[in-house]
Amino acid sequence: MLQTDLILTPEEAFYEEIFLKKAANSLNVDIKDITDFKIERKSIDARKKNILINLRLAIFLKGEKPEDISMKYHYGDVSKKQPVVVVGFGPAGLFAALRLIELGFKPIVLERGKNVHDRKRDIAILNTKQILNEDSNYCFGEGGAGTFSDGKLYTRSNKRGDISRILEIFNIHGADNNILYESRPHIGTDKLPKIISNIRERILNSGGEIHFSCKMTDLITCDNKIKAVVTSDKKEIETKAVILATGHSAEDVYKLLEKKGVKLQSKGFAMGVRVEHPRQMIDEIFYHHSDTEYLPAATYSLVTQIQDRGVYSFCMCPGGQIVPSATQKGYNLVNGMSAAARRNYWSNAGIVVEIRPEDIPGFSLETPLCGLEYQKEIERLTFINGGSTQKAPAQRLTDFIKGRISGSLMETSYVPGVVSSPVHFWLPDFISTRLREGFKDFDKKMKGFVSEEAMILATESRTSSPIRIVRDENKLNCPMLENLFPCGEGAGYAGGIVSSAMDGEKAAESVATFF
Repeated sequence: MLQTDLILTPEEAFYEEIFLKKAANSLNVDIKDITDFKIERKSIDARKKNILINLRLAIFLKGEKPEDISMKYHYGDVSKKQPVVVVGFGPAGLFAALRLIELGFKPIVLERGKNVHDRKRDIAILNTKQILNEDSNYCFGEGGAGTFSDGKLYTRSNKRGDISRILEIFNIHGADNNILYESRPHIGTDKLPKIISNIRERILNSGGEIHFSCKMTDLITCDNKIKAVVTSDKKEIETKAVILATGHSAEDVYKLLEKKGVKLQSKGFAMGVRVEHPRQMIDEIFYHHSDTEYLPAATYSLVTQIQDRGVYSFCMCPGGQIVPSATQKGYNLVNGMSAAARRNYWSNAGIVVEIRPEDIPGFSLETPLCGLEYQKEIERLTFINGGSTQKAPAQRLTDFIKGRISGSLMETSYVPGVVSSPVHFWLPDFISTRLREGFKDFDKKMKGFVSEEAMILATESRTSSPIRIVRDENKLNCPMLENLFPCGEGAGYAGGIVSSAMDGEKAAESVATFF
């Protein structure tokens, strides 16, 4: 196997016959001797007008073949092994269950929502009829919130462990090879359900159990240990360990833990709005010209400091759509997602303001749930301003910055629809003021970002959990319930699909050392 780094034009990188010829020339080998190749890294350099693609290739000669990564992972029969309850079946729960099987334990997964097939029906009803199922929606159900949020696999969490494990496991369960080498990999909302289903079948075929529409309602404890988990269908499941992977929206779980004496802490989070532009506009701004034939939909990442708080883009969805993400009736919030091709007419991103615990009205160390209540207060305001349905309050970006009501709104990807609302007026001044100045700064970095064609929808409020479940730094368990292992976004230790998956694996490994 030989390796070479190439700097190519977008067109050269697009066609296999072109970049293979350049690789052969670079390595001084005959192209006829190349029997296979593997892209190891691919990134876009858009700093100058002439866009370049950085490509690292592994070249295999005379019958050589790339490694079959599926051979690295072994999932045996654990049907008669020690059971471990996993509460939640989002990224942290999925990967905790898989890792438990690798380590010789039987996962018993409890998921309050439905499987992806039935969940998609509930989401269709939410979009078209605006009827919310509080346990089956964009946040709750098989695969968690990430299933219907683009499937972005980019993370800065290299220090947490081996990111390649997570990408490879997604790949062997059906994700495209490009997630293994793209600098900002994503799977796509249209492809994730099948991949999640494949992981489910892997767990079941290995002897694990998965119970859908099954909510954890109580914990039976004795001597600082969980003896059994009580479910919504009144069953008691005895277990010697529980991995808690319930995501950032399970309010009832936080309240149950507080009641059981588990220590919770307020932590920083962020809230703001979701901004939507025509995709072609963002592509032309980012790539400096209109010729984007061989380039993917542009992804931007923006950050600034306004009045000593971060203002930044979050969950950017190029060629995507905005979706309703409430989990309770009487509240409203939005999120974004994209299909794999990212070719929808619009591009959107959350633009949010950093919120520290001391910024929350009434904060004290004795009120760890105050951030959650503040989050809900804004979501309730959003619902009132949006009417009695899932319609979202919206405003032209230029009007938001100038502090005036929008007389008209443009078309949007948001299926439930929008209503004109003075977001600048009712959003808390702490957030609104910083957003206004942040948008002005972003327009300097991406000239044309502030435009009459851009619109904001409120509110983007579930960037991460405002609560951290305190756990031992090394053992990853709770001091007050020593066989409870909280992990992922809901526990306050991760911030996306990959970091949550990695934290779920770490929790499983900690369980293995606990016995």
